[in-house]
Amino acid sequence: MEEIYLDNAATTKPYPEVVTKMKHTLTKAYGNPSSLHGKGLKAEKLIKVARKEVADQLKVKTDEIYFTSGGTEANNLAIKGAVSALHRYGNRIITSSIEHPSVLNLFKRLEDQGYDVKYLNVDQAGIIDLEQLEKYLTDETILVSIMGVNNELGSIQPVAKIGRLIADYDNLYFHVDGVQAFTKLDIFPAKLGIDLYSISAHKIHGPKGVGALYIKDGTRIDNLISGSKQESGIRPGTENVSGIVGFGAAIKEVKREDSTAKMSRIKKLLVNRILNEVEGSTLNGPTIEQGVSHIVNISFAGIKGEILVHSLEKDNIYVSTGAACSSRLATPSYVLEAIGVKNDLIEGAIRFSLSSQTTKQEINYTVNRLKEHITTLKEIIQR
Repeated sequence: MEEIYLDNAATTKPYPEVVTKMKHTLTKAYGNPSSLHGKGLKAEKLIKVARKEVADQLKVKTDEIYFTSGGTEANNLAIKGAVSALHRYGNRIITSSIEHPSVLNLFKRLEDQGYDVKYLNVDQAGIIDLEQLEKYLTDETILVSIMGVNNELGSIQPVAKIGRLIADYDNLYFHVDGVQAFTKLDIFPAKLGIDLYSISAHKIHGPKGVGALYIKDGTRIDNLISGSKQESGIRPGTENVSGIVGFGAAIKEVKREDSTAKMSRIKKLLVNRILNEVEGSTLNGPTIEQGVSHIVNISFAGIKGEILVHSLEKDNIYVSTGAACSSRLATPSYVLEAIGVKNDLIEGAIRFSLSSQTTKQEINYTVNRLKEHITTLKEIIQR
């Protein structure tokens, strides 16, 4: 096969319609949306259309959506902005031990600055301990930040239950990193008690370099950047018009597909074939039914994941050893450590992440080649 791309949790291939609309924006509608002339007004109109697509997908109001440069900035804006706005009400902030680095590293920095940070444990499926969360909640708590879907395991956090747990606390915001959940799960912030919700375009076949943050009406956050009044002053700076247009176009295309049901079937085929046909393979994290439809993490005993990644790449099959933001680091996955995976199996872990474009033929070919590579690698090791 020409190419089999199974690293969609890292980034996705943009839809052709996204590329077409971005090209049109870059070459025809290239005005500054803050300009008063026709070119500027046209660019401003395109942003409004895209903002409505995002808002409609989340079932929120358009003026609650603020465009950013991506999920990392959206997470930072939500967390730093909320903590800065609420610090006079308390000092405690809560997150989990398996968050994305854009959240976890920020919480560690806030801890160094004197904030009382509580890190929630997770079980073997990567799900937080709700009783521990309830124990940590006090009148001094100002922020709870929990990702909707873990980017390495595909664990789905009980967002609705968290929202209900913290609903009675004053001056406490609930932030959800929804980057891996957006368009995959029906998480509607306004209905679940979520005050801040981060998303990114390049995880849903849109362009890199653009994301958005939902900020519930009445939620007070301080901006991170000083400048003019773009994005209502929350995120000043000339908007990435072509990227925003591409984001809106990607959402439009996602709506046309029954992608979640298809990916669930493909995921089941992948996991069942590997576990039944590859000796020493172990599913990490949630069961097939528990996890999100597009992410699978499997360890292969006695094989280093990095070597397996490069072996499959020779067949134009692209997978990863974990999150793209951490895969180049020499340290073991803190996510797999948190769920109790042994070190030797952490070294042999591979993340497969699917898209609506993934086919059964691609999965069957991948598993067949995977089996052959593992057999060859084990023979080399035994020599």
